[in-house]
Amino acid sequence: MGYATLQRVSKPASHRILVVDDEPDITALVAYHLAKEGYRVTTAASGRDALRAAREERPDLVVLDLMLPGASGYDVLTELRGREETKELGVIVLTARKDESDRIKGLSLGADDYLPKPFSPQELVLRVGAVLRRLAAPAVAAGGLVTAGPIALTATEFKLLTTLIEREGRVQSRAQLLETVWQAQPDIQTRTVDMHVQRLRQKLGRAGDYIETVRGAGYRFRRPDAKPRSRA
Repeated sequence: MGYATLQRVSKPASHRILVVDDEPDITALVAYHLAKEGYRVTTAASGRDALRAAREERPDLVVLDLMLPGASGYDVLTELRGREETKELGVIVLTARKDESDRIKGLSLGADDYLPKPFSPQELVLRVGAVLRRLAAPAVAAGGLVTAGPIALTATEFKLLTTLIEREGRVQSRAQLLETVWQAQPDIQTRTVDMHVQRLRQKLGRAGDYIETVRGAGYRFRRPDAKPRSRA
């Protein structure tokens, strides 16, 4: 057991992708399509190997299967988000489970996206690119400043928060947030927005009250000194 690296040098500064799955056929297929796009690909077949590869290879993004021998994908995700050197990397979780609760759990632990099995390798490549673009996107407009204090947010949570702040006072529908934050990726549902808002509020603590729920419409960020509204 262990991890392996596959790369095709077609871009001078290609991103590093770690693919974690205990099914060799899936790992090889995903690695092939990512390498064909110019990404530098590392693979791992267990949770322990994944954590070692993440520490040694320092990937930009992890494609993580949830059903792994030994440490589960949930365990790996939790540890990745808990480590200073890996807490901000992108994570796309793969799951063969059909229950919505499994997908929600992955998102609540800090995954940026999820993809149910079976999946199209081409779609996965597109989702990888979308998450990497979100990671690289400027947080605020030129000259802007966001002060959040010692709060650890994923790239998607940070993008969601800054989008709401930049559009302060204006109600943002779930469809608008999907378009801006998730680039309207296929199969991403409005429930994803709700779960990320819920997790963001939890991380912000009392400041989470600044993100209002507008019934039947979406979400809005209000100034701290504004009159409180219902956040049902």
